[in-house]
Amino acid sequence: MKQIKKYILNKKHAKFRKNKDWDRSGELTESQVNTALGSHELLLRKKNRLIWMLEQEQPAFIPGMDLVFMRTIVENSCIVNTNEEKALRNQYYLHEKGHVCNISPDYSEVLAGGFESIEKKIQKAKTEPGGSDKEEYADILSEIIRSIYSFTEKYAEALEEDGRKGKAASLRRSVHTGAESFPEALQLLRLLHYLAWLEGEYHIGLGRFDQYLYPYYKEDLEKGRLMNEEAFSCIEEFFLACNIDNDLYPGVQQGDNGQSLMLGGVDKDGKDCFNELSEMCLRASRELKLIDPKINLRVNQDTGIKQYEESTRLTKAGLGFPQYSNDDVVIPALTRWGYQLEDARNYTVAACWEFIIPGKGMDIPNIEAVSFPKIVNRCVEKYLKETDSFGAFKEKLLEELKAEVDDITKRLEPIFMYPAPYLSMLMYGCTEELKDISQGCVYNNYGLHGTGISCAADSLYALEMYYFTEKKITAEELIGAVRDDFPEDLPYLKLVRDEMPHMGDGNPAVDKYGVWLLDAFADEVAGRKNERGGIYRAGTGSAMYYIRHAEELGASPDGRRKGEYFPANFSPGLSVKTKGPLSVIKSFTAPNLERVANGGPLTLEFHDSVFRGEEGIQKVASLVQMFIKNKGHQLQLNAINAETLKDAQRHPENYRNLIVRVWGWSAYFVELDKVYQDHLIRRAEYTV
Repeated sequence: MKQIKKYILNKKHAKFRKNKDWDRSGELTESQVNTALGSHELLLRKKNRLIWMLEQEQPAFIPGMDLVFMRTIVENSCIVNTNEEKALRNQYYLHEKGHVCNISPDYSEVLAGGFESIEKKIQKAKTEPGGSDKEEYADILSEIIRSIYSFTEKYAEALEEDGRKGKAASLRRSVHTGAESFPEALQLLRLLHYLAWLEGEYHIGLGRFDQYLYPYYKEDLEKGRLMNEEAFSCIEEFFLACNIDNDLYPGVQQGDNGQSLMLGGVDKDGKDCFNELSEMCLRASRELKLIDPKINLRVNQDTGIKQYEESTRLTKAGLGFPQYSNDDVVIPALTRWGYQLEDARNYTVAACWEFIIPGKGMDIPNIEAVSFPKIVNRCVEKYLKETDSFGAFKEKLLEELKAEVDDITKRLEPIFMYPAPYLSMLMYGCTEELKDISQGCVYNNYGLHGTGISCAADSLYALEMYYFTEKKITAEELIGAVRDDFPEDLPYLKLVRDEMPHMGDGNPAVDKYGVWLLDAFADEVAGRKNERGGIYRAGTGSAMYYIRHAEELGASPDGRRKGEYFPANFSPGLSVKTKGPLSVIKSFTAPNLERVANGGPLTLEFHDSVFRGEEGIQKVASLVQMFIKNKGHQLQLNAINAETLKDAQRHPENYRNLIVRVWGWSAYFVELDKVYQDHLIRRAEYTV
């Protein structure tokens, strides 16, 4: 495993890669785009590109590795050209790149029955009433499956030439009729996941890895086909495989690729199902120390301290995971939003931390974001002079919040996504109905992030206390100070930055504004329907908006200066010297988090010295347990050292494998853009 890891990290497999361009035949003019959509032109292109990719890909093996499939063709073009994309964006809202993304397929059916199980569904669907009208789509799915068979046959023949006849036979059989063992299930899963990226989709998660693979593991153990350590080696190898092509997977930054998996939680009956595979995954991630796959862990008020201690040992490794999700908050939140209880109990994360149902969710849980500090600033500029009470000011803020959400939701319609015929075969009901997943699934909800909550809460406290109550500053002075980025000699600046309490101090006088704002956000989003019949879900995440929104804003009434960024996700301000983690947890579990559970963890930065010794592990584990018992919804911890990060920025060649948690994913620090490096250094300077 060490040799394989070294081979992958040194990118020796890149020698197998070639750059080739897919010929985008039959390109459309701007005036033809609408007609082409009706004639399934883009669907045909998507099919043709995937088949072309499968034909071009050539078998290549990493020495000593049993699992196969890696990218040998680098082709990153979209199925539309620039003019076509422009025409589409003029007519529709295209989320991000326009592709299906941030979802978790259901791998279990193909794992159990191979692609022949899908072929049977296709043939049955064609005989159903109305099936003949969708015959073209059925034929496209069948063509894709035949191309997958041909592709795997190329690998099988290469394996035979490599002297691995048993592996070749196993591959042929499992692709057609399903996996019959734990190693075969991992190999087939590798293929299914690989194909999703090859088709052009991205941020495709691995879902509840320890649940759908557990039956294969258990049967192998019971029949004596596999020992525990052999199973552990299989998991390690699969984790290594997730890092082979991850440099080709798109994201805002390198490492932001959505290769997340979920461990633990409850089953459909509500019983705890953390198992031996769950433990092995934590151990494998801890030993390998790689950025993929990202580990998420479902816990609840009854989760034992030993499980938290094992998880904390993974955090100590410096990977920024596991990320914790609280079943006691998330499951009730999902059921209130209309998810069936059995589905809610089966939740996973989409890419970073947004909750989604495997195989059933075509939710877009990160579709847009509301900047709370921007709304506060807008109200200060427009209404501060004319409002004679803080209550009246808050009413104006609610009006501006409504206007902001109105504007965002209006811009999101009508939405368009490029078809994803291969991925559709892994989603509930799509094959049976011969419907592409881009057109929707069981759940079609949208998620709105809320950024800068602590900055906005601190600003509201400052406004009520120092403008409306104590009158330490006039409206003209405050508006001018925010506009001019706070002259250094302004007493108000020292007051709000250094002397007043902040959200994160565990002070109810400030925290109440975070509670009020999030309740107002949830109220404003509630009841809104999107064009696909889904709802809008409010959340506490930030994604990359913690950089973008701050750059657009300038200074703010809490004393945040121009150029100072918002904290990532649901966290205290970057310049706030908190009273410690207990106070932070008190502040950030005060809001009604079940109402804003789209996703978005409290993010705590711990100095790496905190984890030295068993006592440190126990203390951090107890802290996590307390957060969950206090009804926190999501938590991620970073073991970080500001001096190390600064040195890595100066000498990146010495820190190639230094891993950090960014906003909902982990990456190699030296591969990040400087703006994200600087933000992490700033966060590290205020570790607890």
